[in-house]
Amino acid sequence: MAGGGFANVGGQKRAEQYKHKITGYFIFACIVAAMGGSLFGYDLGVSGGVTSMDDFLKEFFPKIYERKKAHLNETDYCKYDSQILTLFTSSLYIAALVSTFGASYVTRNKGRRASILVGSISFFLGAIVNAFAKNIPMLIIGRIFLGFGIGFGNQAVPLYLSEMSPPKVRGAVNQLFQLTTCLGILIANFINYGTEKIHPWGWRLSLGLATVPATLMFVGGLFLPETPNSLVEQGRLEEGRKVLEKIRGTQEVDAEFSDLLDASKEAQAIKNPFRNLLKRKNRPQLIIGGLGIPAFQQLTGMNSILFYAPVIFQSLGFGSGASLYSSTITSAALVAAALISMSLVDKFGRRAFFLEASVEMILCLVAVAITLALKFGEGKELPKGVGVFLVVAICIFVLAYGRSWGPLGWLVPSELFPLETRSAGQSVVVCVNMIFTALIAQCFLVSLCHLKYGIFLLFAGLIMIMATFIYFLLPETKQVPIEEVHFLFENHWFWKRYVVAADDDRKPAPYV
Repeated sequence: MAGGGFANVGGQKRAEQYKHKITGYFIFACIVAAMGGSLFGYDLGVSGGVTSMDDFLKEFFPKIYERKKAHLNETDYCKYDSQILTLFTSSLYIAALVSTFGASYVTRNKGRRASILVGSISFFLGAIVNAFAKNIPMLIIGRIFLGFGIGFGNQAVPLYLSEMSPPKVRGAVNQLFQLTTCLGILIANFINYGTEKIHPWGWRLSLGLATVPATLMFVGGLFLPETPNSLVEQGRLEEGRKVLEKIRGTQEVDAEFSDLLDASKEAQAIKNPFRNLLKRKNRPQLIIGGLGIPAFQQLTGMNSILFYAPVIFQSLGFGSGASLYSSTITSAALVAAALISMSLVDKFGRRAFFLEASVEMILCLVAVAITLALKFGEGKELPKGVGVFLVVAICIFVLAYGRSWGPLGWLVPSELFPLETRSAGQSVVVCVNMIFTALIAQCFLVSLCHLKYGIFLLFAGLIMIMATFIYFLLPETKQVPIEEVHFLFENHWFWKRYVVAADDDRKPAPYV
């Protein structure tokens, strides 16, 4: 780590000299950028509702519609088991996975703002194609455009928010991405609840209204400033300092700007950031932020509930309208959880939220599995009281996820990588996230069919593994300046053996 010890010691002194005010310009920039989350959230919320609508199924998946109505001889768990139907959902995330590498190039060389604009345009096109789809291939093409939009947005927005934020409020500001994601899910569920009553084209309206957040994000993006970190990385030093002064509301930015210059010098020396990610000194960030957290975020099972909440509730005996209403309740719980996390994460820290919420999530999933094992089976309808209990248990699960693995799954990786590998690292984050998102989307309904209530026990076991991973391997990052977070690993009991300073006589970071 060339100059690592010097930047570390000097950086610590400079970090104490950081000055900032919360300015209107800063608030505007963060709110507009965070709207990228609404694209992701709207799609998460709308997809499950549309795939449970009778009019959509009759037009594109008539066999599933007939099975849903007749039940045949299958258990209720298997009513929606169709790989083509789940491909409608998962194709978006496969496209997002592919696009994230192009997004990394744009984000690093053209800036975070450029990726946000490209993402909004692609998402808009996808919404139009889906709204006018006449066959399954047209549906899939629309989903691919949506996926490109999400790939670019999820690459750029968490980085943008983390880089624009002062260290003391970075956790809350970064979680604007999660908040707008949750609001997108909630709004999508309300829209699905209304359009489900519009026959036979209500589903087209649900899919087409995705153009609204895409348009807002594009128009707002035209007025966004680039982050100071990105401007310095591109060599636009004077412009970077001006933006830093404007978003901090003060001209006393010498300390923070000096840290940006130091980080930029290291970044400019890196010709291949993806190859640099594999170096020994970057192993902690790659394993925790690039691989572990984004994979585990999907293995909680939460996105299965978001994708297929209406389908799950229908499979468990709720009517079509009741299932959409129940999924709207869970979406509202997700918004409430995001607000809780925003207000407290910079006080209590990332690790505490991860660990405490994981315990709640395990208990809820076990409770749901036991309830289904005892009360639900071949052709049986759930009693009303049991149905209410399931909704409550899922809501508690959502509340726990929504203040931990949901927002922190994006926040923590965006904090861990140094500037030299940040865009490449975020590409790995999005890529791994989308791989597991697509995997879960494609496999959940067939798993629900074959494992039945056991699928919830499987997710509970995975969360136990995830909590252990966080407990032993993740250092606390709250209120540490973003350009100094990577020095935390020099004092970590496990990672310090991998992170070796360039000069042996220089001391590791004083953070613990």
